Amino acid sequence: MKLYTSIGPNPRVVKMFMAEKGVDLDRIEVDLRSGENRKAPYLSVNPAGQTPALELDDGSHITEITAICEYLEEHTPNPPLIGTTSEERAHTRMWTRRVDLKVCEPLANGFRFGEGLAMFESRLRCLPEASAGLKAIAQDGVAWIDENMQGPWIGGARFTLADILLFAFLDFGAIVGQPLDPKNKRIVDWFERVKARPSAAASA
Repeated sequence: MKLYTSIGPNPRVVKMFMAEKGVDLDRIEVDLRSGENRKAPYLSVNPAGQTPALELDDGSHITEITAICEYLEEHTPNPPLIGTTSEERAHTRMWTRRVDLKVCEPLANGFRFGEGLAMFESRLRCLPEASAGLKAIAQDGVAWIDENMQGPWIGGARFTLADILLFAFLDFGAIVGQPLDPKNKRIVDWFERVKARPSAAASA
């Protein structure tokens, strides 16, 4: 297998997931700044023009970070980052979906339509007037997660994909004008715990 990767929070999620599992794959860097991801030959890897992408040994490709991480979990089940039982897996998927919808999507589009507009306006439909509102929605999502945390990690007692996903995007947000609000004390403490993990530095 090999991983097509680049800068940005999405590839970082997969790289951090791999680091937690001790998985090391050959990597091919895709230059997002120059738009390499939006033209051939990369479009034959992922027609959506996004990174990362996982190339399997048979030459087929898996894209979308949750799908890639699900595959890696089955391929290398230990340590478990999604779950070992149907209940654990469902719980992780629930929190991963919440993080994605409430924080990651609005945070990313708030950036694309705002600070990242010059890069993205020629690549996808951008709505500059929506940037501020999307950023506010992402902040509301962080506050909601902060209120609903019931343990040291996002989903409770286990460190999971949900933690990796939220960390990668909040760390990205901090450098693109969307810093973590210190009033979210649980999330602030949680962020420092995740940042201290070796996988956070290994995937940066």
